[in-house]
Amino acid sequence: MANLQNQLSDHIKSAFKALYSMALDGVEFQSTRKDFEGDITVVTFPMLRHIKMNPEQLGSDLGAYLVSHCNDVVRFNVVKGFLNLVLSDDYFFREFQTIKSDNKFGFVTPDKTPAVMVEYSSPNTNKPLHLGHIRNNLLGYSVAQILEASGQKVYKTQIINDRGIHICKSMLAWQRYGQGETPASTGLKGDKLVGKYYVKFDQIYKQEIAVLEQQGKSEAEAKTNAPILLEAQKMLRDWEAGNPEVVALWNTMNQWVYEGFEATYNNLGVDFDSYYYESQTYLLGKSFIEEGLKTGVFFRKDDGSVWCDLSDDGLDEKIVLRADGTAVYMTQDIGTAIQRVKDFPDVSAMVYTVGNEQDYHFKVLFLILKKLGFNWAKKLHHLSYGMVDLPSGKMKSREGTVVDADDLIDEMTATAKTISQELGKLEGYSETEKNQTYATIGLGALKYFILKVDPKKSILFDPKASVDFQGNTGPFIQYTYARIQAILRKSDVDLNSDSTAIELSDKEKLVIKQLQLFPATIQQAAAHFSPALIANYTYDLVKEFNSFYQNIPIFGADSQAEICFRVQLCEVVGNTIKNAFSLLGIQVPQRM
Repeated sequence: MANLQNQLSDHIKSAFKALYSMALDGVEFQSTRKDFEGDITVVTFPMLRHIKMNPEQLGSDLGAYLVSHCNDVVRFNVVKGFLNLVLSDDYFFREFQTIKSDNKFGFVTPDKTPAVMVEYSSPNTNKPLHLGHIRNNLLGYSVAQILEASGQKVYKTQIINDRGIHICKSMLAWQRYGQGETPASTGLKGDKLVGKYYVKFDQIYKQEIAVLEQQGKSEAEAKTNAPILLEAQKMLRDWEAGNPEVVALWNTMNQWVYEGFEATYNNLGVDFDSYYYESQTYLLGKSFIEEGLKTGVFFRKDDGSVWCDLSDDGLDEKIVLRADGTAVYMTQDIGTAIQRVKDFPDVSAMVYTVGNEQDYHFKVLFLILKKLGFNWAKKLHHLSYGMVDLPSGKMKSREGTVVDADDLIDEMTATAKTISQELGKLEGYSETEKNQTYATIGLGALKYFILKVDPKKSILFDPKASVDFQGNTGPFIQYTYARIQAILRKSDVDLNSDSTAIELSDKEKLVIKQLQLFPATIQQAAAHFSPALIANYTYDLVKEFNSFYQNIPIFGADSQAEICFRVQLCEVVGNTIKNAFSLLGIQVPQRM
């Protein structure tokens, strides 16, 4: 479509010279409205600053010129200041042949440099991954896929928050109440076992607060002085001091969690090229804060804490080191960013996939890194996203009311199984084939439901609605793909042969026009870090295809040439669905 616009622009500029002896600097195009005949529309209103005349007459003059000078324009109509052009069958057929010849149509081979690093997941090691982490992982992974398809070299990474009071709470509760149990002895995934003791800590903590309040302490005093919290804080200090017993327990329980996380990532279908750990990068952050103190980027308050004054930049003062010299999240994030560029010198940009409750944090982080003199800090982007809520309300990890990621994946598979059985979709399948298909449908439903929504918006997640086989859902699109594969299995058409040009129906042209939009959609999705653009493009493609399928005979066509073309059109649509869904991390089934 871009080549066509360039061609039409040149003809329209030539028309201006020939008809009006004037130069024209640019031409504006848009899609033709569906209630008018046409394939592409020229907007004439901006041209009126060059020539004073009736816009409808201007459109008519230009339309007549194009019909006589451009073989791809066969007729036109003018609606007010809009020139609607009808393109030739030959144009659409040439475009189709171009698309058909490239199995990765729309994908651009990545440049070697510079590279972009996409961070996602970034869990704490005191609990299993939950529904919120699922949105984070799906967004980050999909954005990485889209950026790579747009022609950029991409590294996928995460920062694991493996230090701090949160992990000490789980460690202390396990020490007190665990009786030596392990993932092996309980059969629990390691992250679930550690999360169990995080919840246990909170239960004991609340009990101790209640006792202190009964003894006359205020709520604030009780929360600060609860014995179990004081003991957890001491454990944190011991860890930072390198106490061998505490460090050994920390290593053991974190390893349980890492193994649990990895199993969830495998089930979810996401991966990483590198891992960073807060326990390692916070020290580098502290060293750069010391450097920043010397250069005036930071200042030390009377209590010994270190701050950055951002008031001249419209923000406020931000702490980067506590009075006792311990690190805060900002310390770690400064160190992590610097370490990543040291490890991957070709990285010139980073994308942080983190919920919108951290918007301010990342404004501050990016500004501090700029003040520290890092040029790459100008290309840092916070992929801010809304929360995922349930009909029952928000999730709370410490109260054990989160939707566990593994449980949700299993539930999605079970829901897909129930609905498929009700609809009789998988008759004749073996049990193994059925189970594989249930998993593909269930996970595809989950991913599509989350990714079709603009990242900035919050989501109210409904598992059953996401597995609907009708409407804007993953299973609906997967079913269309499976239908196309059934057509291809039935056909004896040589899919690699050059199909003969035929007279195209409007339905066929609409499908080709939608296929043409795929490359631009990838680029737009990359520019806006929005998988939703890919998801909704795919849904629009499927709608156009299904309209074609329901109205135009394939095997009942009048000629072999028509059959050949229509089967090949089916194949190209199926391939585009598969490629688009790969950018969302969604698999497509051969049968449904």
